[in-house]
Amino acid sequence: MTAKKKRRLAFAAALVAAGGLVAAVIIWQLGQNTMYFRSPSDVASGQVGKGVAFRLGGLVANGSVHHGAGADVRFTVTDGKSHVQVDYRGVLPALFREGQGVVALGSLDSGGTFSASEVLAKHDEKYMPPEVVDSLKRAGRWKEGGT
Repeated sequence: MTAKKKRRLAFAAALVAAGGLVAAVIIWQLGQNTMYFRSPSDVASGQVGKGVAFRLGGLVANGSVHHGAGADVRFTVTDGKSHVQVDYRGVLPALFREGQGVVALGSLDSGGTFSASEVLAKHDEKYMPPEVVDSLKRAGRWKEGGT
């Protein structure tokens, strides 16, 4: 093998090694920043460890919303089989209510309560923002029960 071919081979090997290192770092970072979606049944079955960040999704159980001092709120998320107590400090979304779909971001504390850092209210495909409804009503184009 000539010296020129040896240099090319060494360069190609270094390039492949560098590419592999970059790919490994990217995959590791994605794994560190991934937040999985879990249901209350997943939490009840022990599939989620305490202190691990994840998204908890389900319905807000009827009669479970309790407002504490200041912006503290406690409610229960259920999937019909299991339920998880959620503590949240902050302003709840306008669409948040009992029986409504919700996704909360946070982690389980040592007592098994989900401490949420963010709460998102879900809606169905028929949802229309209140501002749009008001605009359609003013324009005389609003139909009750639909668009």
